[in-house]
Amino acid sequence: MPELPEVEVTRLSLSDRIEGGRVAEIALGKSLRWPLGIEPQRLVGTRIGSITRRGKYLWFPLAGEPSASPGGLLMHLGMSGSLRFDAGLPTPGPHDHFRLLTDRGELRLTDPRRFGAVVWSPSLEALPAAGLLATLGVEPLSDAFNAEVLHAGLRGRRVSIKQALLAGDVVVGVGNIYCSEALFEAGIDPRTPARRLGPVRCARLVTAIRLTLERALAAGGSSLRDFRNAHGMNGAFQELTRVYDRAGQPCVRCEGVVRREVQGQRATYFCPRCQRR
Repeated sequence: MPELPEVEVTRLSLSDRIEGGRVAEIALGKSLRWPLGIEPQRLVGTRIGSITRRGKYLWFPLAGEPSASPGGLLMHLGMSGSLRFDAGLPTPGPHDHFRLLTDRGELRLTDPRRFGAVVWSPSLEALPAAGLLATLGVEPLSDAFNAEVLHAGLRGRRVSIKQALLAGDVVVGVGNIYCSEALFEAGIDPRTPARRLGPVRCARLVTAIRLTLERALAAGGSSLRDFRNAHGMNGAFQELTRVYDRAGQPCVRCEGVVRREVQGQRATYFCPRCQRR
């Protein structure tokens, strides 16, 4: 599933090329998770503003005549989606379910499993966008994310720290790969009850989450199956992981062996020797 680094990489790889582009046509394929919510023709002639990201959502604001109330498009890549933007894309295939043609090129959402979404909203503060974003936690790379915020968010939670991070309501966008890597970096066993993390370990974990996500961004994200950036290029972070998908291999930090367990139907990788409960 594309996580925060992949979504941010996507934003960076297309924003400077598509911003300011005039919408010429919107073509819909098979239905995605939610309907578009507006007649596509009503958005023709609008111009794309500065693209922003909230968690794993991308917001494409649209500017037009004041009476048109163009709003914007909120996009989510779902489980297997990727966005591509270019002036000469090949003929659409069976998994290309949303196409936005502009005078600068075509933006195309390819999503084999169709869990992604493109939803029109009058603004980020109005429904449906406000409802979809309402439960998202703090952005992990923002100044608002610190040890105090994490400690307060974990207080009283009986679930494991891995599951608490994946829930996304304390801190957003720290997906499965990045959870395993950050918890290894912080020396915390992923099975540890979230409520047992005190201020010191929360501070270590905040630093580890930031470092892990920054490394992932620098590597272009992770491409385990379907992810490509808007140029059609793979990410490389999966080649740099220290515990993820390394079950049975020696720990890079000690003489232990990396173990794989399943938590909440998600694979977890950790070193039981140097990650403490």
